[in-house]
Amino acid sequence: MWRYWQALPARGKIGIFFDALYSEAITARVYGKIKNSELDQALDRISRFEKMLVDEGTLVLKFWLHLSADLQKRRFQTLEKSPQTRWRVTARDWDNHKRYKQFHRVAERALRQTSSAEAPWVIIEGYDFRYRNLTMASVLLKALQQRLKENQQRPAAVAPPAVPHQDSVNVINTLDMTAKLGKKDYRKQLLRWQGRLNGLTRKKDFSRMSVVVVFEGNDAAGKGGCIRRLTGALDARLYKVVPVAAPSDEEAAHPYLWRFWRHLPGLGRMVIFDRSWYGRVLVERVENLCGEMDWMRAYNEINDFEEQLVRNRTIVVKFWLAISRDEQYQRFKSRESIPFKRFKITQDDWRNREKWDQYESAVCDMVERTSTEISPWTLVPANNKRYARVEVLRTLYQRIEEELQQIKAN
Repeated sequence: MWRYWQALPARGKIGIFFDALYSEAITARVYGKIKNSELDQALDRISRFEKMLVDEGTLVLKFWLHLSADLQKRRFQTLEKSPQTRWRVTARDWDNHKRYKQFHRVAERALRQTSSAEAPWVIIEGYDFRYRNLTMASVLLKALQQRLKENQQRPAAVAPPAVPHQDSVNVINTLDMTAKLGKKDYRKQLLRWQGRLNGLTRKKDFSRMSVVVVFEGNDAAGKGGCIRRLTGALDARLYKVVPVAAPSDEEAAHPYLWRFWRHLPGLGRMVIFDRSWYGRVLVERVENLCGEMDWMRAYNEINDFEEQLVRNRTIVVKFWLAISRDEQYQRFKSRESIPFKRFKITQDDWRNREKWDQYESAVCDMVERTSTEISPWTLVPANNKRYARVEVLRTLYQRIEEELQQIKAN
């Protein structure tokens, strides 16, 4: 899906995808590369992708141009007769023609399962080019006119109530905030896990996977320090750090996940996100930067996104660095008093602190709804920075080692 995300049009633009998402799944089924169950799963993923686009304000139009087997054969023969058009018909085209009935059956199944209220299929007879072009243009014009006339305010959705998080079930309150590591032990453990992690990335099988590391946490929880110790263990050619701030104008003109798709690593590479797509269900939720309908649907969209990464040989490791309210206050005051750290504290940090309970509730919902078997959250008590840094390195090492063992076993 990465290459389709790269080509998504911004608001005010039109993107035309020719022979794209559906063709891959349909062709794979016709040639026996996948089963019906796998086809249905692929179609379901495409449908959820399209619904996300529609929910983000995209007008999705899908055209299926139909041609009978006899007409297709005659058209191929006509094209082959002329030296100027012979190149348009390949051996693969004739091979597909021999499987016309299979293509017809699989395509019918695909259209039936993916023609939704949000993105219906429009089937057009493709033999007469005048009829075909005029029909497609008419449908496009009507859809654009209707969208321009619509009220831009979408109806508010009633979201299910959030689960009340009492002290007994609050996942943050279950952490041992007294966990600590002494300086001497810390230096020993830091070098140990940095060395072991570096060794894993040098193994041959590491080139058969990619790694996405997500850092989230309270303000002043020590994300930057953890990232520096992590990158200190890696070859600079293997990783990229992506600091996430407010979206730029270009990013805001696309679906919110678009700016993260742009930075996904290839095989044998690692990308470290300092803040991430979870901003939709954290800061955007608490600060009312998006509607309730938007952040509520984001849980499923994020799970779909991460599932797709894992399915395509990407390890997703997510850290939440948690500190107590008192510890955060001490770190804020320390930043204000030390000149070279003063830039790290702003009025927004103090304002966010006043919404501590709201952010904590959002974090609990986030962990509950997005900590999956294939992409679990690792909650790290970070009152002691040394302990948190070692815990991050150790956890990442274990996740990569487990994946390397699976690759070797297969």
